[in-house]
Amino acid sequence: MKTGSFFTCLAACLAIVATPAALADADSAPSFAGKDVDLMRLDNGMVIEGRDIETPDGYTSGFRLIAGFTPLSLPRLDLAAEFSYRESDEVPTQMGGNNLLVDSVSLGGSLMAGVRIGQLGLYAKSGVMGWEGDAVIPRDAIDTGGTTRVTGLGARLSINRLISRLEFEEFDAPDMAHLNLLTASLHYPF
Repeated sequence: MKTGSFFTCLAACLAIVATPAALADADSAPSFAGKDVDLMRLDNGMVIEGRDIETPDGYTSGFRLIAGFTPLSLPRLDLAAEFSYRESDEVPTQMGGNNLLVDSVSLGGSLMAGVRIGQLGLYAKSGVMGWEGDAVIPRDAIDTGGTTRVTGLGARLSINRLISRLEFEEFDAPDMAHLNLLTASLHYPF
């Protein structure tokens, strides 16, 4: 099954499952929420959240800004838009048989849809990212850039005050494979 078909099927399943009668009571945090603290929660239901991005290998850092809401007619469905900025320094890569160290900067945007089933939140995202990269070693060996598709899946489970998250994000470009990431976290505010 192609990735596009998978996300179409997933969105259809989320829409069917998101009817209020089909779901148990859920907490009020959006399915994609990372912590119980938002940057901003507006009176109209819009939630704005920000997160730092840091890869375990230490090559990439940046941030995400997510703005989302829950439609009044579908109280368990969450819709959002994500903006991300990533900066990668001295990432080892190979091009044309040559070993290179590359610096890159990327900007991306994704649309997200999620559903809350009790204390479990599931979401999917799809979007596009543009990047520019320069070779550090050997100096000015390449100047590259482009755009690519971004896809991802995630889950959030909150039990009492413990919040656990699992997210997979994939970039459909060999030059940006170092950004493909599977993250898991536990958050317990005290």
